[in-house]
Amino acid sequence: MTEQHACVSELLARSQRLGADPRNTNYAGGNTSAKGTSTDPVTGGDVELMWVKGSGGDLGTLTADGLAALRLDRLRALEGVYPGVEREDEMVAAFDYCLHGRGGAAPSIDTAMHGLVDAAHVDHLHPDSGIALACAAAGEKLTAECFGDAVVWVPWRRPGFQLGLDIAAVKEANPRAIGCVLGGHGITAWGDTAQECEQRSLYIIRTAEAFLAERGRAEPFGPLLAGYTGAGPVGRRERAAALAPFIRALASQDRPQVGHFDDSDVVLDFLSRTEHPRLAALGTSCPDHFLRTKVRPLVLDLPPTAPLDEALARLRQLHAEYREEYAAYYARHAGPDSPAMRGADPAIVLVPGVGMFSFGKDKQTARVAGEFYVNAINVMRGAEAVSAYAPIEVSEKFRIEYWSLEEAKLRRMPKPGPLAARVALVTGAGSGIGKAIARRLVAEGACVVVADLNGTNAAAVAEELGGPDKAVAVTVDVTSEEQIVDAFGAAVLAFGGVDLVVNNAGISISKPLLETTARDWDLQHDIMARGSFLVSREAARVMRAQGFGGDIVYIASKNAVFAGPNNIAYSATKADQAHQVRLLAAELGEYGIRVNGVNPDGVVRGSGIFAGGWGAQRAATYGIEEDKLGEFYAQRTILKREVLPEHVANAVFALTGGDLTHTTGLHIPVDAGVAAAFLR
Repeated sequence: MTEQHACVSELLARSQRLGADPRNTNYAGGNTSAKGTSTDPVTGGDVELMWVKGSGGDLGTLTADGLAALRLDRLRALEGVYPGVEREDEMVAAFDYCLHGRGGAAPSIDTAMHGLVDAAHVDHLHPDSGIALACAAAGEKLTAECFGDAVVWVPWRRPGFQLGLDIAAVKEANPRAIGCVLGGHGITAWGDTAQECEQRSLYIIRTAEAFLAERGRAEPFGPLLAGYTGAGPVGRRERAAALAPFIRALASQDRPQVGHFDDSDVVLDFLSRTEHPRLAALGTSCPDHFLRTKVRPLVLDLPPTAPLDEALARLRQLHAEYREEYAAYYARHAGPDSPAMRGADPAIVLVPGVGMFSFGKDKQTARVAGEFYVNAINVMRGAEAVSAYAPIEVSEKFRIEYWSLEEAKLRRMPKPGPLAARVALVTGAGSGIGKAIARRLVAEGACVVVADLNGTNAAAVAEELGGPDKAVAVTVDVTSEEQIVDAFGAAVLAFGGVDLVVNNAGISISKPLLETTARDWDLQHDIMARGSFLVSREAARVMRAQGFGGDIVYIASKNAVFAGPNNIAYSATKADQAHQVRLLAAELGEYGIRVNGVNPDGVVRGSGIFAGGWGAQRAATYGIEEDKLGEFYAQRTILKREVLPEHVANAVFALTGGDLTHTTGLHIPVDAGVAAAFLR
């Protein structure tokens, strides 16, 4: 292994160990670096390089592609052309001229810190314990008490080239120091070896944790607020499910958002204490925090026992005030060159006795925003335990939130998919057509609730689609009103609401009239006609609460309009579903809810219905072998093509992907052309 590869491998291993423990740094927070000698491929001579975590990415999952490699001689030569702190942002573009070779990540704003500090290895991290000292009113004094001269206090400065110069000067002036606490920000440690650097980082973090625990006063958030502790888990989550669509609507006034709910003990305890209104109003401090949580959360100032209507009315009022205050904050601090205001809705909504609702452009962003606010709660607790929580000035928060470099990073983000920020619930999604629909919706950017009677299948599909940031599984019998309500409750707690529902669950009973029992008839209608009605009713309830429309799609059948033999129960219930489309399209249009249908035929391969006995029954009806059924159906069509689950999924996307905005009450045939089933 070459020295370069060894250096990179060592750096990645150290980064992943540090990033794997949330006590060390938050998601995507901090960066690490290593310096070493490699061979210049042009001259054949030695060249000093620095490998540093680039812009974006996460330490815990860092790979070689996430590193930037820079020539140290060129990086350090930038000191000679540094134009001063007023123009320090210009130095970020200069980093590109220091890169060694092609590929890798873009250098981050913290590159100067790593390159200018005279140490072979540098860690910059955002641990809750370190930020608690960094955000304490007496932070400088407490840092000295905690570490002596081993760790030096560096006053707040926005990340950038000047901060790199400051830390380099601090290290040079304090030869005994192993690192520093950056006011309002985090910690930095250095070492001659990767092992020494990592050990010093962990020493600073764990020593700060112990100091806060030993020196901190009990109950730093104050005594309990009477009536603010809330109900037990079941009642709390029922209340959260009732609130979630309304709160998501408030958080989506400027642009659609996906939600995340957190009722962890950390959140509930904070919201049950007397000091939570004061501390929440101060906002978060560490730049990584408030870039994701905004400068402060919206906090409901009612106890959890307040009637739901009263809570909703107060939330609407607080939201209007929040937007006014945010617009005023922007107007106060924005300059001629500031980016346009990105939106005035809150990213964090706190409801005492219930929990925290966090929002973002996708599920991961919403979840991470919530995780960062939990970090902020931990920081507040630590700072209040030994001093007082004192975040950086609001003007400094604005400088970072609307920093041109942050704006450039946002512009580099990939373009969202056509279904981004939409939440879909698909019934019968554990196999066949439903699974194909769920897969397509996720591929187009949606979050999907995989609903199926077979919970094992549903869980497997959700995992296959990417896990809880993309899809969650619910076990639901669509004949049960209670289970459907629970399924939608799980959906709104997982993603904030529901925008798109696909009624796909079904069975098929193929028998001649005289062999069809009343039980056959009832079972067929209970699952598909009644089940679709119940699902659509609950979907409409959630969509109306959100107030920004939605889509309901019925997977009906060619048999809804085509009369064939030995199929009375199935075809009659499909006709029922087809007319539900028309009825609900007429009724729900005033709320912006579009209702459409898809009429497939002969979907044999991958179909759960055909595999469950329907295929054998239909093959017997037509007098052919079961394994020839797909070919048989294809040959009787105009196009002579077999219909697959993916083709039905394509039709669902066509109806919901954004192009057919003025279409409702439509049925799309996906049958390769069956003239007898043409819609008239």
